Amino acid sequence: MTPQNLMLLPLSTPKLSIGCPILDGCLGGGIPCNSITELVGERGSGKTQLCLQLTVRAQLPPSHGGLGGSSLCIFTEFSFSFRRLQQLGNLYHASYPNLIGMEPLEDIYVHGVHDAQQLIHVLRDIQAFIAINHTRLPVKLIVIDSIAALFRSQYQTTPTDLKRWYEIFFKISGTLKALANKFGLAVVVTNQVVDFIGPHDGVNGVRLGNLECLHTSGRRVSATLGLAWAHCINSRVFLARHLQSVGVNSRNAPSPIISTQTHRTFDLVFPPICPMHRLNL
Repeated sequence: MTPQNLMLLPLSTPKLSIGCPILDGCLGGGIPCNSITELVGERGSGKTQLCLQLTVRAQLPPSHGGLGGSSLCIFTEFSFSFRRLQQLGNLYHASYPNLIGMEPLEDIYVHGVHDAQQLIHVLRDIQAFIAINHTRLPVKLIVIDSIAALFRSQYQTTPTDLKRWYEIFFKISGTLKALANKFGLAVVVTNQVVDFIGPHDGVNGVRLGNLECLHTSGRRVSATLGLAWAHCINSRVFLARHLQSVGVNSRNAPSPIISTQTHRTFDLVFPPICPMHRLNL
């Protein structure tokens, strides 16, 4: 990259709106193109739901917060939620009948992978697929849900396996960043969490991101895949759930009835251009 090339870069990066003005404001306008954004959280925190919503919203024109393009969705665990995606497609078509095609799912391409090596091969095929440009709308979004599932069962934590992890991490992230920069894509990956036991100042005194520590469901957690993978992404968003006890007074009850409510938070852990945010949802 030379100073002359830097001068040719656009002043602003296109962004994909999440559909919520508050969340978009937290992200500086939405999910940015030309970079990798990670959504990390425990199971049931809303990562997949958010990804499905983004795959449909990408079809909207930029004037309505979309990218005017189609989406590639790569899933690595469980069965893909086609039913939920169909529901979202129908909802957005009803809301934007003149902007989204009659069959929104025709502009969403889904592929399942089972291990990291298969993902690397699929990403190579994706480059040729995008370059051919035979889709109705140009591909503008790649979603991988989830990246952690490719490594949890395949490798152990021996030094040899960790070395292989790092090599694969950099190969996957390098390919994704190359695709994002070459075709102006937004890339979204999801990651899981594990319980964290250790000092409050991070691992060996290294604190990753703006938050001192991450908490969800009353547990202290950290993102899986460790520090090496954290250096492979550009932005990390942490989705958390917290159960709160709420007392409700009832005329027929001698004492307040205690019920639980799910309280959700949205944290921007480390962003390249935005200040840290915490939102209560």
